[in-house]
Amino acid sequence: MRFGHIAALALLSSVSSGVWGQTPPSDSEPSHVKANGLSTQTSAFHYINVDTGRTEGLFTQQPVYQRAIMLAKPTPDSDTALLFFRGWPGIWRYNETTDASRTSPRGQLMRDVYAKAGITFVNVDCPTDQWGAELRPGVVVSGPPPGCLDNYRQSPQHADDVRQVMQVLREQHGIRHFYIYGHSFGTISSRWLAKHLDKEIAGAIHSASINGPNLRAGYSVSGFNYASLTAPQLHIHHENDACRSNPYAAVKAYAGDKLVTVRGGLAQGDPCGGGHLHSFEGRDAEVAQVIADWVLRRKLDPVVGQ
Repeated sequence: MRFGHIAALALLSSVSSGVWGQTPPSDSEPSHVKANGLSTQTSAFHYINVDTGRTEGLFTQQPVYQRAIMLAKPTPDSDTALLFFRGWPGIWRYNETTDASRTSPRGQLMRDVYAKAGITFVNVDCPTDQWGAELRPGVVVSGPPPGCLDNYRQSPQHADDVRQVMQVLREQHGIRHFYIYGHSFGTISSRWLAKHLDKEIAGAIHSASINGPNLRAGYSVSGFNYASLTAPQLHIHHENDACRSNPYAAVKAYAGDKLVTVRGGLAQGDPCGGGHLHSFEGRDAEVAQVIADWVLRRKLDPVVGQ
């Protein structure tokens, strides 16, 4: 396995609200970036850029990179990490000048919950050969369609790419316990990675899982065999999730006593978006705390909210 450029950038400005569900925020440059080193400040992040050893391009071959953003470790001895896979379109398009607002799972509030629990949070991007054309509302795109769909996410290649991120986290940051964490569209990854990584991970968290009729994405997890997974699993879903591809009833039918049901909160805007019940709007911190309690103590509260 070949590793190329591995970069670490420390961001000295605080991280503002980011994306949990569907809609990417606008880009902005960080106010200050310190390169070529690791920062111990809690407001820092580390940019991971791994050469996968693959190339892409029809006429000119370019290296394929697997990238991730690691929020600074809450404490120097923190050895547990959540590897987060975002909702639609599932691609962060990280670059070395990535803005801070895209490093947060659900804003400063949730980030603080994980940090207080001593858990390191890592946003994992899709490899650059899976990016395809960027989707923007109202804009017609040319070029290859967005990638990182089921055919890649269910493949052993996806697991190999994530292993390279895990190796960097293990060797450079002292992480020993890895949890795969997918939300919505990202639960295609959390399920298949749990299968392919098997005992290499400490557990998997499936949040607002995609299960409904969608010919573009999610077809690979129809009838997924959870019994074949050896790592512990946690399912968390809002009982009134209004996103058509993410019905609560489907998760309740297979999750059993591994399910946390979320109630209440705010329903605003796109029912599949970051401001709706689908993404636990109004229950953000409580959901983060339930996840942290399960990761650290295997404590499971079956219901969040009333």
